[in-house]
Amino acid sequence: QVQLVESGGGLVQAGGSLRLSCAASGRAFRAYSMGWFRQAPGKEREFVAAISWSGDSAYYADSVKGRFTISRDNAKNTGDLQMNSLKLEDTAVYYCAADNRGYTGERRSEYDVWGQGTQVTVSS
Repeated sequence: QVQLVESGGGLVQAGGSLRLSCAASGRAFRAYSMGWFRQAPGKEREFVAAISWSGDSAYYADSVKGRFTISRDNAKNTGDLQMNSLKLEDTAVYYCAADNRGYTGERRSEYDVWGQGTQVTVSS
């Protein structure tokens, strides 16, 4: 079983950019699909983006399409989320997740490994 650790969160002004990273332990990571979710205060955790184990396919929530880019480097056991043109409503705790069956959808219950989360705060 892999373990995931997110980093790269912080405070950024609206319109700015941040790059989140997810470091995975274990060589099996390359066989896992990976997703990013976020949870704002008082709201449910929601899907942001997902990428297949090979990195060939990526999927995005409509709210971030065109602004966020998910990527992964299986040689380094890492996955990234590049976030551009950040908006106030992007403020949330961001979590990376992985699934050993290759799931790349929006249902958080399908992902079997989760990181601890990293805070992203967008200010005006």
